Amino acid sequence: MNSVKEFRVFEYKEPFELESGEILDGLKIAYHTYGTPNREISNVVWAFHALTANSDVFAWWPGLFGPNDFFNCKDNFIVCVNVLGSPYGSSTPEDVNFPQFTVRDVVNAQLIIAEELNIKTIKVAIGGSFGGSQALEFAYAFKGKVENLILIATGALESAWSIAIHESQRLALQADQTFGQPGGGKEGLKAARAIGMLTYRTADAFIETQTDFDDRTDNFRVSSYIQHQANKLEKRFNALSYYYLTKCLDSHNIGRGRGGLIKALSSISARTLVIGIDSDQLLPTQLQKFLVNNLQNAIYHEVHSEYGHDGFLTETEKLTDVIRTFIVDRKAKKITVEDLSRMMKKSEDFQLIDVREPFERDIASIGGLNIPLKDIPEHADKISPDKKIVVYCRSGKRSASAIEYLLETRGHNNLFNLEGGILDWSKKIDSSIKEY
Repeated sequence: MNSVKEFRVFEYKEPFELESGEILDGLKIAYHTYGTPNREISNVVWAFHALTANSDVFAWWPGLFGPNDFFNCKDNFIVCVNVLGSPYGSSTPEDVNFPQFTVRDVVNAQLIIAEELNIKTIKVAIGGSFGGSQALEFAYAFKGKVENLILIATGALESAWSIAIHESQRLALQADQTFGQPGGGKEGLKAARAIGMLTYRTADAFIETQTDFDDRTDNFRVSSYIQHQANKLEKRFNALSYYYLTKCLDSHNIGRGRGGLIKALSSISARTLVIGIDSDQLLPTQLQKFLVNNLQNAIYHEVHSEYGHDGFLTETEKLTDVIRTFIVDRKAKKITVEDLSRMMKKSEDFQLIDVREPFERDIASIGGLNIPLKDIPEHADKISPDKKIVVYCRSGKRSASAIEYLLETRGHNNLFNLEGGILDWSKKIDSSIKEY
């Protein structure tokens, strides 16, 4: 654990029970680590990779992860685990009698690595696309603490649109008569990748970059591009893994067996940044907005990209700016309940904002304009840019998220978070205010 970069394959000696109840024996879990954990092991950044990537996050997410990038191994202990079923070191469907598995099984395998590394606190859990599905599931299942959760171009469950695409890809795989044979399915894999490429980018991007303006009637530039991308994947991946992993993606549903999506999402307490890509055709921004509206402590940022879903990989400069703001730069200024009480007694000119839900306000309140956290983007124009603003909630977490959003998107710079929220007010200022 002391070297800058390590690759390991952990062999789990116990039977690994899948969500289906089936047992996977001889589980292998491959993973990379970068940097060194601090004494408290509190500097952990856990990255989750997408469908055909691997655990070497420095290789496939440069610009965001790397020696000189925001997530570097000087400040962080970075962990990235190769997902179950992927042909980069972990157990794969090419093993004998391999059962179908789900996103929860993928995450449960990663939880084994967290335990092996004695990790109890995750400073940042981050993933895009399928990696975001894992990060969300990890935040729900991890018995320790996830402080900051970053979800990029993902959703609370796999959409019908995505499942339809995956089914089309699996039909392409199965149309190859060698599919299922050792080393077989190569042509089917190429076709499946070609289908995928149509969803990773946008029509505008293809038209702008791949149009031929000469008189040709064949051998089009875009045809060569699709063939090139298909051939690249065929050389580094296998058809069975692709088949099983798309089935795994389809299984994503954070609410299954947990009382539904809203109940499951509302139980996740991690401070969360949800990022959508404005041109994403595979996982459109409505899916990210649903997350923000139902997670306990989340803010939303939309990134502009010409590259569609692939923007989560290509727009690393924009992502770095947004993530740096979320993690480092835009910390809310704090105000104590004693200071707020003095301001009220002096009738100072300020605006008080309550970002709790209306039912909470009915239980206990110290006044002010009520705009629930999830409604801040829609009603931010009700917040004066010229006054001192004090924002409060039950404990101070949601109010901090509201302030971060206003700092980032509205240019407000005179914002204060009520430290300890209404709980502190009840304890120190007015005991008649009910605690809940």
